[in-house]
Amino acid sequence: MTQRERAGRRSLIILILMVAGEGAFLLPFVVARVFRPTMLEVFGITNLELGTAFSLYGIVAMVSYLAGGPLADRYPARRLMAAALLATGSGGIVLAGIPSPGAMNVLWAFWGCTSILLFWAAMIRAAREWGGASMQGRAYGLLDGGRGLIGALVASLAVAVFALLLPGDASASTPEERESAFRAVIWVFTALTLAGAAAVWIIIPDNRPVAQSGAAPPLDRQRQGAAPAGAALPSPSVPAETAAGHRPRDSTPAAGGRWPALRGVMAAMRMPTVWLQGVIVVCSYTAYKATDDFSLLARDALGYGDVAASGIGAMSLWIRAVAAAAAGFLGDRIDASRVVVLSFAALIVSCGLIAVGVLTPGPAWMLIVTIAMASAGIYALRGVYFALLAEGAVPLAFTGSATGIVSVAGFTPDIFMGPLMGVLLDRSPGVAGHQHVFAVVVAFGVVGLLASLAFRRVARRQRAGS
Repeated sequence: MTQRERAGRRSLIILILMVAGEGAFLLPFVVARVFRPTMLEVFGITNLELGTAFSLYGIVAMVSYLAGGPLADRYPARRLMAAALLATGSGGIVLAGIPSPGAMNVLWAFWGCTSILLFWAAMIRAAREWGGASMQGRAYGLLDGGRGLIGALVASLAVAVFALLLPGDASASTPEERESAFRAVIWVFTALTLAGAAAVWIIIPDNRPVAQSGAAPPLDRQRQGAAPAGAALPSPSVPAETAAGHRPRDSTPAAGGRWPALRGVMAAMRMPTVWLQGVIVVCSYTAYKATDDFSLLARDALGYGDVAASGIGAMSLWIRAVAAAAAGFLGDRIDASRVVVLSFAALIVSCGLIAVGVLTPGPAWMLIVTIAMASAGIYALRGVYFALLAEGAVPLAFTGSATGIVSVAGFTPDIFMGPLMGVLLDRSPGVAGHQHVFAVVVAFGVVGLLASLAFRRVARRQRAGS
């Protein structure tokens, strides 16, 4: 294989990881994030009932995160991810039937298993291996930024389909017309999820993870050229090869005798950086869950209709595409943890402006710019917080297990944030409820900022002692 062919294959692999990474969450989250006002009306539910479904997703996901880590260290990403997307897409058939609140709870719990147990840790490990020794920030930044770009494209397409299927004056549409248009949107998301499963199965080779006990080199040595991109850590889909093109005979599956699943979990649990990373992720993810509120905020604060409010939700996804990728590239230059600190600062300022109410009433552009700034900080965090695995010196062979531990702690907002937002929004109708939501985000942002500063201190000590 020539250098150009190898580069082209690597580019195709990261592209498919982006497609799959967003496809797994289109139905559970993006539908509600972009079309929340419409979804509440068509399904005849309250914010609390929708939040309860999200919470059940989170409860199942917590168990799935921990169990899925060792699976990712043992089985090929292609099989795990394709099966996850196929199962998740099948749930879209149920959603298109406009299920009752009780059936929604079961559906979201099902998605908590399909999109996490088989998918999440496998994707994170694949991205880490793709990034090699010197491009960890770039790998995760491209992954999340690409996911954001795909999500934005899909959301914009869905908004266009929704608007096209409504009468010329969308505000005059009947409930039946809105339901029919929204059902078409669900079918678009379902078809794209199933297409992602096919793409993973076709493009990603069926390679087992390879056990490697060492951590990635310290980041200061990475910048001095310790290893070329992709040399120390093999691509998830390109077998480690000798110069002659043959796989080395001593490439041992990660779940073999050398690194039993339980040993990987216990070793990762003894690392302080893993727990600090969990705190960073939980604070980041709390803010991310609040992006579900942007379209509803636009309706309540700016008086936007369903289509315009959905456009604000789609705008946030476009910002994700740029912010996450830029944060990843910046993280490879100045350390991912430093980017995390700067992103938390931006999040605290922007969400604080929404929380204190200085933007409403006021010109629409001021609130939209603040939403854009908040989105940039939130999505920059998503672009780099898993790059902290390498900065925190987590061995590659423990990537799945460490990802499971970080995710169990970090994604608990899937359990509590949905119901909490529902209570805050339903008890304080109008702009006041949104202010309360973003006050919560600011509080978590402050904790996250402190945790990221502590992570930097511990990581520096580890590098100094190595």
